[in-house]
Amino acid sequence: MLHTLVVYVEDGRDALSRVASVCRRRPFLLDSLTVGRTDTVGLARMTVVVGADRDGARRLGAQLARLVDVVRVEDISEQPAVCRDLAMIKVACTPESRADIMQLVQVFRARVVDVAADSLIVETTGTEDKVDGLLQVLRPFGVLEMVRTGRVAMRRGSSVAGLDAPPAFTTTAAPGIEPGA
Repeated sequence: MLHTLVVYVEDGRDALSRVASVCRRRPFLLDSLTVGRTDTVGLARMTVVVGADRDGARRLGAQLARLVDVVRVEDISEQPAVCRDLAMIKVACTPESRADIMQLVQVFRARVVDVAADSLIVETTGTEDKVDGLLQVLRPFGVLEMVRTGRVAMRRGSSVAGLDAPPAFTTTAAPGIEPGA
């Protein structure tokens, strides 16, 4: 089963490599790892998706929580959440196929972000299945290149993942975050 862990870390050069190193040493599949800034200065948010059983995900979360830069870890796998991937897909096109490709892009609610004489770059955001579906219908035209972000996830509702309820794993607090809040 895929587990989605939300990891809050202090901004620093080594935080990403430390988290990746802990994931690498465990005997399960690291499906994706995304990281970005938060609205709190000095704090970054990672979304780590791993293929593991519940106990394995719990052990990974506990190990991540012990890292020096980690502020908080929460497994949101079994909570209502919105999960999205972003993909950019460069597709070969001829003047004859351009209209067909653009129709497919509209059906998937994606958008063309670059047009060249012999290719288009399509941007899509959605579930992994939606991105996979768009990729499948574009393959016959010739996918020249593709990049995906990996999953990002956020709990539904007004609660804030990792910051408003007692999580399974906690560490010391970063500036602006109450411990155990």
